[in-house]
Amino acid sequence: MHITLAHSPDPDDAFMFYALAHGKIPAGEFEITHHLSDIESLNQAAAEGRFEVTAVSYHAYAYLADRYLLTSCGASFGDRCGPILVAREPLEREDLTTRIVAVPGVRTSAYLALKLWAPKTPTAVFPFDQILEAVRTGAVDAGLLIHEGQLTYAGQGLRKIVDLGEWWHGETGLPLPLGGNALRRDLGPDRMRALERLIRESIEYALAHRGEALPYAMRFGRGLDRDRADRFVGMYVNEWTRDCGAKGREAVRLFLRRGHEAKILPAIVEPEYVEGQSPA
Repeated sequence: MHITLAHSPDPDDAFMFYALAHGKIPAGEFEITHHLSDIESLNQAAAEGRFEVTAVSYHAYAYLADRYLLTSCGASFGDRCGPILVAREPLEREDLTTRIVAVPGVRTSAYLALKLWAPKTPTAVFPFDQILEAVRTGAVDAGLLIHEGQLTYAGQGLRKIVDLGEWWHGETGLPLPLGGNALRRDLGPDRMRALERLIRESIEYALAHRGEALPYAMRFGRGLDRDRADRFVGMYVNEWTRDCGAKGREAVRLFLRRGHEAKILPAIVEPEYVEGQSPA
């Protein structure tokens, strides 16, 4: 069966799917094509059900739950880190009501976290890899950084206003849910479970063969040297990625519930996972 696996062109996703992209593990009945696109484009494609397997923002999942189930593996959580709001000059939270903040998409988890922290902040959508430049040149007053920009902003002369992962942990004691993997429901329970196993095996392979997988991940690092690429991968491919567990699932539930309470999400959504689905 042909399957399209869609994910972001960044080091952590590349690291995670290295084994599948390079035939390091058997794919069984599946012939897998990798599709790379920025996370907001993937969120929009998932709204149309375009890909069988796709990375999605947990924020976007609130609008996709009728089409997709989440996997318990392959998630990115900000465990006291990221996304990071940066600016050229010091800003307080109350200053943001009159400043334009560049965001990587209105259904990204970064956007939802920002709106929970500073609800009245005006925003403008930019491609995630153009936000640093937009802030540096003054096209916007501040920018919300995801991916490797979290490690490189200081070199652009910018300063941190808030790390939303740190803020969320201080608020809740939980990691901040950022992105997960979702499987289209029409695959059926058996195929979904088989694909979840493949994703888990790919993650396990990369973690067990870090020196082999990291050079591939660095191709997507946009200027990261090996040490910073390794650090970035470690931030978002770790024990939470092996399995988000009960604590991770509670973080997702709370994140979406807070989004609804803040009137950002139109309804309360209970996340559903592949695990626990009855066999076909």
